[in-house]
Amino acid sequence: MSDPVYVLAVLSLAIALSEWLTRTTFLRHLGTALLVIVVVAVATNLGVVPAYSPDVAIYESVFEYGIYVGIFWLLLRVSLRDVRRAGAKMILLFAIGALGTMIGVVVGLYAIDARRVIGEELWPAFGGMFVATYTGGSANLNLVAAQYGVARDGALYTGANAVDAIMTAVWMVGTIAIPRVLWRILPRERSLGSEELGDHDVAAAMEDSERLQPLHLGVLVAMGAGAYVLSSHLTEWINELLETAGVEDPRFPMVLTITTLALILAQVPAVGRLAGSRVLGMYAVYLFLGVIGALCDLSALEQLGRQAGSLFLFVTIAIAIHGTVVFGLAGVLRLDWDMAAVASQANVGGGTTALALARSLGRADLALPGMLIGSLGTASGTYLGIAVVKALSEYG
Repeated sequence: MSDPVYVLAVLSLAIALSEWLTRTTFLRHLGTALLVIVVVAVATNLGVVPAYSPDVAIYESVFEYGIYVGIFWLLLRVSLRDVRRAGAKMILLFAIGALGTMIGVVVGLYAIDARRVIGEELWPAFGGMFVATYTGGSANLNLVAAQYGVARDGALYTGANAVDAIMTAVWMVGTIAIPRVLWRILPRERSLGSEELGDHDVAAAMEDSERLQPLHLGVLVAMGAGAYVLSSHLTEWINELLETAGVEDPRFPMVLTITTLALILAQVPAVGRLAGSRVLGMYAVYLFLGVIGALCDLSALEQLGRQAGSLFLFVTIAIAIHGTVVFGLAGVLRLDWDMAAVASQANVGGGTTALALARSLGRADLALPGMLIGSLGTASGTYLGIAVVKALSEYG
């Protein structure tokens, strides 16, 4: 049962099943990420695969290496040079949305008494996870969770993914409805987004399948492994420098090192042309989420039931304040309501949902800017999330 090849086979089948359900059934609204956790949790409680244990080598390997290398691969698709094509107004609204997210998360944590509900050790990291995900998408949530150990609390982490998926869907409806109401109440001149939307841009943002070649695959795997090793050594070196400089117990997070390294490499045109980084990255992230499912035995699921109300209240407060800040400041600055909605959706759901929203609003001119600032969110979410973790740990 604990044979690593067998466990890997079951986890991979769970990913395939979840992806199929997302593509072909009504469960698409839940998303592959949450379904992978649920499918593996069911398999674990039925005895198909062992529950998480440090003795199961594949589980520990995924925790130790998988998520870091997976996010590294995903970030190789982020071209910061292209972000300026989104336009100054869209970038400003995105920054306002990130500010609203940080305010909302902090208020939400105190509203539910997060120290008691989540725990003294994990509540700052939990807040950082949601700042990360509501700045640029769920990949950032996973990375912050792995860095600070939240991922090893099966009930809490599953609950976080569940409420994140639900609120992302709810906010998609909200960002369709709110601008339509605001246009009637407070009409103003529409701002042109971008007319540069092309098939290549759409495909680049939404494509989950790529034409893999052994050459590109070999280079990407070597880059991922090399980046992990290099980041590990660089992080140790940075911590030694901080200790020499008089910083007591320095804990510079490795996640920042590997994220920065990935973003630097992503600006090299030859790296951006490597096919397969998105597929490899998503598979590694889903594999990590499958291991989270193995943490969800019956006792963990019972604990999730007790936390569910508080977690849902937390995200409701966070998103409500985020939306109030985005649309409120958009009103003060007399900015386009549709543009504010697309920027907000890029914060909460990422570039793909921002593209879908732009189409739903009939604003093709906002589709490309929405995708581009979604990339900005992927690049910046982890940094903002960790900054909030540090602030809450020190001053919270």
